[in-house]
Amino acid sequence: MELSRRAFLSAQRPRQESVFRPPWAIAELQFQEQCTRCDECIRICPTKLLVKGSGGFPEEDFIPGHADDGCTFCAQCVDVCSAHVLKKNADASPWQQVAVIGDACLTKQNVVCRTCGERCDVSAIRFPPRLGGVSLPQLDAGSCTGCGACLSDCPTRAIRILSIAQQGAA
Repeated sequence: MELSRRAFLSAQRPRQESVFRPPWAIAELQFQEQCTRCDECIRICPTKLLVKGSGGFPEEDFIPGHADDGCTFCAQCVDVCSAHVLKKNADASPWQQVAVIGDACLTKQNVVCRTCGERCDVSAIRFPPRLGGVSLPQLDAGSCTGCGACLSDCPTRAIRILSIAQQGAA
């Protein structure tokens, strides 16, 4: 069996459930029509979360180990976007996504682990005391910014970033 280089490399990377655009991106159809794919947002991203995705459009890469700090919401991508497909709005969330902690979490096997909570700058992941067992992580979806920093140190890769719509269905 012979694989192309592209097929081989893409087979090595787990796929995200959805394509996530840079923060403050306009609606997807408009984004695809208006984005010039200049890559300026990708070049300027200090955490290297943004990558060239399908069709050459910028997207977030939440693969653990890629961008350990996730998105810091520095808005540098917005500042360099000459196509104006990224529009910061102080009254709106930068995107509609949250972290979800899955069953592979070590705490569900009664192993103490709090790495995700330690990485969460907004304290959206907490570990309330639990009688007779290890404290389980509780995610406050209302506080979660979906930045992805919690993914970087998770030893079992139990955390995923989902759109808020997907999270409701999960």
